[in-house]
Amino acid sequence: MTATTTVTGTDVPSGAPARTTTPEPGDPRLARLSLNQKTVDGWSLREAIDGCGRAGLPSIGAWREPVLEVGVSTAAGWLRDAGLRVSSVCRGGFFTTADPAEQRERHDDNRRALDEAAELGAPCLVLVPGGLPAGDRDLVGARARAAAAVEALVPHALEVGVRLAIEPMHPIFAADRGVVSTLAQALDIAEPLPVEAVGVVVDTFHVWWEPGVEEQVARAGARIASYQVCEWITPLPADTLLSRGMMGDGHIDFPHLTACVAAAGYRGDVEVEIFNADVWAADGDAVLATLARRYVELVEPHL
Repeated sequence: MTATTTVTGTDVPSGAPARTTTPEPGDPRLARLSLNQKTVDGWSLREAIDGCGRAGLPSIGAWREPVLEVGVSTAAGWLRDAGLRVSSVCRGGFFTTADPAEQRERHDDNRRALDEAAELGAPCLVLVPGGLPAGDRDLVGARARAAAAVEALVPHALEVGVRLAIEPMHPIFAADRGVVSTLAQALDIAEPLPVEAVGVVVDTFHVWWEPGVEEQVARAGARIASYQVCEWITPLPADTLLSRGMMGDGHIDFPHLTACVAAAGYRGDVEVEIFNADVWAADGDAVLATLARRYVELVEPHL
């Protein structure tokens, strides 16, 4: 029998009564749920690790900055002692500069990120492609530079055993953050390269709108390196970077997209990654309880 508590508590950030029971630690439905660290942005790495333990989450998506604050070896020890898997490391990328010196700097930094991911035991490094450089309007050229930079990292990715995971980003971020706007574009970059070295991220926030997304997820197949979930909410806040909501509070069909990802053969962890000022202002344990409830309601049954 599945272990659950009674239906009590309040969902955040909506303030609505909880719709389902909160899974307890050890509930088998939580076996693939991962907390992307950015979802509890106010927590340190230590606090996030401890929060996962209290909530019974077996996996975490680590961010480089808080890991480097304590040191990679210390972070790896904490994670190992807590029994947590690392589902991904965020983030590498930002490849679109046309300046040769800056390109070398980005290449070297991404090599370091791959080394860090390997020490943490992460299967992939999430790559944010980068936006248009200042004064640059050549979107095609910037995308080509991103593709070339990914290819240049393949030998090191193979050497350390960490996959480069290209994250297509919603077109509202094309100018400042992600010139790769669709899963189809990400796959065009990945497919000529070894599947064990280069994959893609399927992030519901970024791809839910994409025409033919079902066909692209099926096309991705074994290239799906990470599945990230959060919600598209309206109205969008003034800072669109903080427009990622709690699953079930917006417009995305999570059962449908999750079933597509499962049908494509993905069997890895499912990260909840939310950038949202109201979520960040809420109590971290309440955030984890809410996302666990929404996950077992909307995502896990369709994996």
